[in-house]
Amino acid sequence: MDVVVVGAGMVGAACAYFCAEAGLDVAVVDRGAVAGGTTSGGEGNILVSDKEPGAELDLALYSVRLWTELGERFGAESLELQHKGGVVVAQTPEAAAGLAKFAARQRENGIGATDVSAAELAELEPNLTREVSGGAYYPQDMQVQPMLAAAELLRQARRRGTTVHSGTEVLGFRQSGGRIAEVETSAGPIPARWVINAAGTWGGEISALAGAPVPVLPRRGFVLVTEPLPIVVRHKVYTADYVANVASGDEGLETSVVVEGTQAGTVLIGASRERVGFDRTFSLPVVRKLAAQAIGVFPFLADVSLLRSYLGFRPYCPDHLPVIGEDPRVPGLVHACGHEGAGIGLAAGTGKLIAQVVSGTTPDLDLGPFRPDRFAEEVA
Repeated sequence: MDVVVVGAGMVGAACAYFCAEAGLDVAVVDRGAVAGGTTSGGEGNILVSDKEPGAELDLALYSVRLWTELGERFGAESLELQHKGGVVVAQTPEAAAGLAKFAARQRENGIGATDVSAAELAELEPNLTREVSGGAYYPQDMQVQPMLAAAELLRQARRRGTTVHSGTEVLGFRQSGGRIAEVETSAGPIPARWVINAAGTWGGEISALAGAPVPVLPRRGFVLVTEPLPIVVRHKVYTADYVANVASGDEGLETSVVVEGTQAGTVLIGASRERVGFDRTFSLPVVRKLAAQAIGVFPFLADVSLLRSYLGFRPYCPDHLPVIGEDPRVPGLVHACGHEGAGIGLAAGTGKLIAQVVSGTTPDLDLGPFRPDRFAEEVA
């Protein structure tokens, strides 16, 4: 094989697709099912609205363009790709002032952010609480159904010759001539010129197994799912404190309301963050807090039943940037992990950039800020 991709989630699927599109022989291995890990615990966000100007925002803009192209290429329905836009709500004058400054910085960096008044918020979202001070509208924000989109990318990769090995665990790596030459798996060895670490929250384990550790840690989050409803939430809606929570490095529980509808009619409610390892214990206090915050933004939800809740683990890096690119410590090893809660949105750009790296093409973006060895002192 030219390439072995470790991980069959959204990022791994995007890497496999773009590598196959570049004419490479690709195999994908995952110890579980396709999209069975972090991807299955996500909401499908493709966002520019929550990112500070810098390398991650550049990657987000690049990914938005690629997701749009993928939707046109395969059909938006095959991904459940919705160009719905995002609405950020400020509930106090202080939050409104901070949001306006944030949006102004984003506009200087290519984001189509529009300041909106409380009255304009009511037009965008008629069911929104009237106890708001202002907000911002982001037309570039989108959404996909994450498991469906990952499966579609892998289906398209298979059409180009990719093989997918689910239920196959990576046990180690063999080097030859100073670079990776083979992936040892529970189903036997797979020779490869390149190995892509797209193992999501478990990317730290794979990197350590290869002798080039990166500090990817799990950050647990819950999502609530309502009964099917008519269209009652038109955009992805979240409060201004969501951006601060995304950028926080605190280990303790943080919640900020995020509400959005799906094509199935259900409404998804998030988002919580806490570093508790891989503890999958259900937390009623967290779920209650998310529900109360959601009702505070959309009062009608007080009379809506919940179908279920689910949780996932975001692959968190200390500097909140993903790890993307070849690792100089282990030639032939390429990382594509550590995207935290932005992995769905950033997957398309990451996959394309990784394909350019392994094809010997100059990447469309500078990968310096995402370099794998930037944590060398921390993980030594």
